Amino acid sequence: MDFQAFADGFQALTCIMAVQKKDDGTCGEIRIAAANKSFIESVLCPADADGNRRAFIPHSRYDEYMQKDLQVEDLCFRTAVYKDPIHTYVHPRSKDYWVGVFIMPLECDENGLFYCSFTLEPSRLSNVDLMSTHFFETSADVLKTCIKLHDTIDFQNTLREIIRDIRTICDAEICTLMLTDINAGKCEVLATDIKAGSSLKSITQSSDPRDIAAAWQDMIEESGCLIVKSEQDMQYISQVNHPWYLTLTEAGVRSIVLFPLRHNQELLGFIWATNFDTDTAVRIKETLELTTFFLSSEIASYRMMQRLEIISFTDLLTGIRNRNAMNHRIASIAAGEEAAEESFGIIFADLNGLKQVNDCFGHQAGDLLLKRAAVLLQEFFPPEDIFRAGGDEFMILVKNCTEEEFREKTDLLRERANDPQYVSLAVGGCYAHSGKEVHTALREADEEMYRIKEALYREHPELKYR
Repeated sequence: MDFQAFADGFQALTCIMAVQKKDDGTCGEIRIAAANKSFIESVLCPADADGNRRAFIPHSRYDEYMQKDLQVEDLCFRTAVYKDPIHTYVHPRSKDYWVGVFIMPLECDENGLFYCSFTLEPSRLSNVDLMSTHFFETSADVLKTCIKLHDTIDFQNTLREIIRDIRTICDAEICTLMLTDINAGKCEVLATDIKAGSSLKSITQSSDPRDIAAAWQDMIEESGCLIVKSEQDMQYISQVNHPWYLTLTEAGVRSIVLFPLRHNQELLGFIWATNFDTDTAVRIKETLELTTFFLSSEIASYRMMQRLEIISFTDLLTGIRNRNAMNHRIASIAAGEEAAEESFGIIFADLNGLKQVNDCFGHQAGDLLLKRAAVLLQEFFPPEDIFRAGGDEFMILVKNCTEEEFREKTDLLRERANDPQYVSLAVGGCYAHSGKEVHTALREADEEMYRIKEALYREHPELKYR
């Protein structure tokens, strides 16, 4: 067959792949027998900044011109050897469009080589009619995910449901969604689901997830996903990332499908399923390809809301929680949403002499005094439980302690915060035995704080500049 003439007969970006079937029935080398001009110029040999192109040499290994991709190898092998036509979509990293992939078998097998045509067709996501006709089940699964995301009130609980659905679709032992912040070196498992009776170890238990995420980012690059479904694929992982290979084998992983979550070129995290049904790899890939597109958008919005909440709940001067956060926390306790904390203490601490400092030394000195007070309070209590109630007043929620322990902490704070040359606080406290008493505890702690403050001013009238 004249492969070059055949490739040139396509208007779309097309090449002819020559796939080797090894004696053990596995995939060997894959070479590009021929390619039309558009495929060469767009995929194999794009022009550099000066407009120069490298020469394409027919029958070269495909990974000399394209990134090595286990997914591409598997699809070409299935099509060329087993004559299974495939139409799927991929979403390249750093692109705002999807690419339709059409792989068709050719009847010209010889000397252990099998051939298929490989055609790429860029397509906007709005071209939904093409995507939705490929797999009815895929469309239904993706639609179900979109409906859940749209109607959710509890975002994290909905994600757990979606991950359970995906694990079921993949017939996998474990499915996990992990958010990442590579620059900050942070990773957070947001949702995971484990098949009943599975003894498989989560791969994030075997190594630092930050190291794993960085390695994944390098391995996937432009390919859009990673599908490992055979021992041969595992050996490839061993070659390119041996530490991760050891992690997989230690965890008992035989197969894994891994997709990045990206939004506006930002890597948000990863979703993966381990020990999945490899016979349905194409459908799984289709489902996750589209599902991750919508998940990424929703997660980006969720993260934005988290950032906005942090800003709206943070006192910008001291860095601790502000009055909005305090009111929200108190309402949560009063509504019984923190039922596990059956008893707790409330402390009100008022900064002595702030007005005097502002009047005599300026507001910059007063701001420094407020910051010192916040730092001192954080020596005793977690920052998420300290609130700047307003002006020179702080409120502290003291959890997980007995009434005796609460009194000891309050007395210790009074002793420590009794230095007029550094920080002086009037401290009042009240212990509550349930959330129903939270408003009473707030009032009594505030009243005690003012009694202590008035006593201080009677003893030191020079401090009373209010």
